[in-house]
Amino acid sequence: MKKIIECEDSEGLVSLLGEVITLFCMNYIYTGKLVGVNDTCVKLEKASVVYETGPLNDGGAWKDAQSLPGYWYVATPTIESFGKLK
Repeated sequence: MKKIIECEDSEGLVSLLGEVITLFCMNYIYTGKLVGVNDTCVKLEKASVVYETGPLNDGGAWKDAQSLPGYWYVATPTIESFGKLK
């Protein structure tokens, strides 16, 4: 598992380490602080699963997001898109 380090010229998920991100996956939307990335999964801290978004241009003010316990891992093959909403 990769940890937060200073990187130059990184792209993709690695470039977002340490940031609060949103992952749009095959079945669910997850949000949380990205603290780890490897070839098979990403690790989120203070993660939530989003059941209802509300307007996406509200900067991540979710209409219905449920907190997940502890760290949460999401399999990278399920991720369709990702980014920061704030």
